[in-house]
Amino acid sequence: MQEIASYYGYESGFIIPAAPGSDYDYTFKFWVPGHEMEMCGHATIAGVCLLHKLGALQRDHIQISTISGMVDANVTRRGEKDIWVEISQPCGVVKTLSKPQQEEVMSVLGITKKDLAEFPIQNSMTSRVKTLVPLSNAEILNGLHPDFSRMEHVCDQIGSTGLYPYAVLNQGELFSARQFPKSSGYPEDAATGIAGAALAFGLLENKLVGPDSLVKINQGIAMGHPSQIAVDVQTMRKLRKGAFEVKKSAGENAEQGDRLYVEGHAGKGAEQGNRLYAGEGYSSSLPD
Repeated sequence: MQEIASYYGYESGFIIPAAPGSDYDYTFKFWVPGHEMEMCGHATIAGVCLLHKLGALQRDHIQISTISGMVDANVTRRGEKDIWVEISQPCGVVKTLSKPQQEEVMSVLGITKKDLAEFPIQNSMTSRVKTLVPLSNAEILNGLHPDFSRMEHVCDQIGSTGLYPYAVLNQGELFSARQFPKSSGYPEDAATGIAGAALAFGLLENKLVGPDSLVKINQGIAMGHPSQIAVDVQTMRKLRKGAFEVKKSAGENAEQGDRLYVEGHAGKGAEQGNRLYAGEGYSSSLPD
């Protein structure tokens, strides 16, 4: 699995059908070039899209077993080809970093306190811990040039799997963010659903959004691979207790900026036994 992730250079998902009698439908495994991950939101959505494309989905709601726990996936069909995929995330826990830890984060990002918004730097945990760094505007966000040689060390010191600096574009609704992972084998990620869910909890903590908000997060702008992640705060009441829902559209008519690409390798060496490989990249439509 790691060899495949290293070859393609993307977060990669591996789909394993559940054994008979299991209380879930599939097991998903996730790898980046550097290591295995507990959960990957974008690759989960890519995997569900691949199952849909192959005609393997028996129903529109499935349960997926991951290292981080059970994930609900809902599929809404929009026309002949398009689908809308929603996945759940665990209830988050937000904790403010100590002053020395915040200074380390600012140092590795190459910023000072004057570049920050009025909120503290926080760790927010859903499936994985992400560090939320509030910046005063999007120009500072898009101009960041982190010291990647120190990224893994700093993340280890603060107990995080990646830094997620963000800026407010429209309070209560629209935000912009960048994801710098700890040790994924690449410096930046263009779309990170788990980090988006983690940010939603931080925004709630800081009263930047309300309990009924639909939070939209632009990511990948500075990379030239724009994406938009939507976190439905209100929907958490409809899922298993304490869950959030991360939404993403996919299909031939996906909106501009909805960039989800399912690697088209299911019939070319990627199907081995009962395992299907779904790679993650960025495109506005599913390949034929």
